[in-house]
Amino acid sequence: MRNMDKDQPSLASLKLFNFFIYGTMVIFTGFFQLYLQDIGMSKMEIGSLMAIAPFVSIFANPFWGFWSDRAANIKRVLLIMMIGTLLLVQLVFQANTYAMIYMTMILFYFFQTPMFSQTNSLILTYIDGTGQKFGSFRLWGSLGWALTAIAAGPVIDHLGSGRIAIVFSVMLLIAALFMFTLPNIQKTASSATVNLRGLGKLFLNSYFVWFILLGILVSIPNTANNTFMSLYILELGGTKQMVGLAIFFSSIFEVAIFVLFDRFLKRKISVLVGCLTIVSILFALRWLLMAEANTALEVAFIQLLHCVTFGGYFYVGVQLTMLFVPTPYRASGQAIYTLSWSGISGVIGGLAGGWMFQNFGAQVLYRTGMMLAIVGAIGFGWMWYNLHRNGYQPQLDTDPDEDEAEERSL
Repeated sequence: MRNMDKDQPSLASLKLFNFFIYGTMVIFTGFFQLYLQDIGMSKMEIGSLMAIAPFVSIFANPFWGFWSDRAANIKRVLLIMMIGTLLLVQLVFQANTYAMIYMTMILFYFFQTPMFSQTNSLILTYIDGTGQKFGSFRLWGSLGWALTAIAAGPVIDHLGSGRIAIVFSVMLLIAALFMFTLPNIQKTASSATVNLRGLGKLFLNSYFVWFILLGILVSIPNTANNTFMSLYILELGGTKQMVGLAIFFSSIFEVAIFVLFDRFLKRKISVLVGCLTIVSILFALRWLLMAEANTALEVAFIQLLHCVTFGGYFYVGVQLTMLFVPTPYRASGQAIYTLSWSGISGVIGGLAGGWMFQNFGAQVLYRTGMMLAIVGAIGFGWMWYNLHRNGYQPQLDTDPDEDEAEERSL
């Protein structure tokens, strides 16, 4: 299919790229709110500003996914995204009015939010046909996220929140350096035959559509938890340090999940859908425990389930998307999948979750999340039953002359 150097330095560069790109993003995700508060923004203004990200990602993910497939050079497209992110983060910290910050953040998120899905596609492209496992590379992202979250705190305390852009830029430049050391990939000619008509055919695959819709349902309470978990901890008398440790532990244990899934999980559609059924049940258990928590310490410890729930959902979803989507449209498929757990669900989880938290309390919010996860588990269970009974037959949903998915061993 392609020719590339499979030596260890190249593989090490891919791992280190993941470490630093995820480390870069946790700096912004974890500490940007402190800067906004320091310049005098209210909590309502901060909340509305941070809600831009999932909304912009709804449009940005398909855009960059399509052009990654069309250009057949994901390294080049990802580099453009990184350059745009690097330039715009400087403008964000130079803006001196709310309107200016709002506009620069829209542009910033247009380049930044699709970076995770395109990084997943980069990994899948390099390991395709090599025997390497996705999890052994993606776990470096979790390490980067967790370790940077702990290490960046004292650095930013010393420099001041206004210097977050410096730390962010240095990390992003290091990530770009490791990406430059990756070898070029030569794809087959068929990989370049990407058009909007072919992209639209992805939605004729009923299994893929149901996978995306159920994923949105299961992810809504998860995105709501990401937004309001820290407020819940503080509401129950916890501290900011407790919030930081909860984030650290939930991320660091994802490494074990990726290693275990790499070693034991079968790359078969029916098995993967069955795993999503179990993950959805565990999500329901997680939200039930959150609703019943009485202390901040309990909430912090419950976040340890994040590694099994979101870590499992993320890993299995990436693998399923790769099997459902024809190879030429892999980046677009990963972009659409990302929308199911960050974009659409992020908008719904942020807006509806905030309204529910404010008017009815965290307990009602988490009990509602539990019910959504149960519905998702029932849906994935029904998918598994049909796949187990009838097998996967993509030719019923797409044009067999144009769909390469049939060629894969399932």
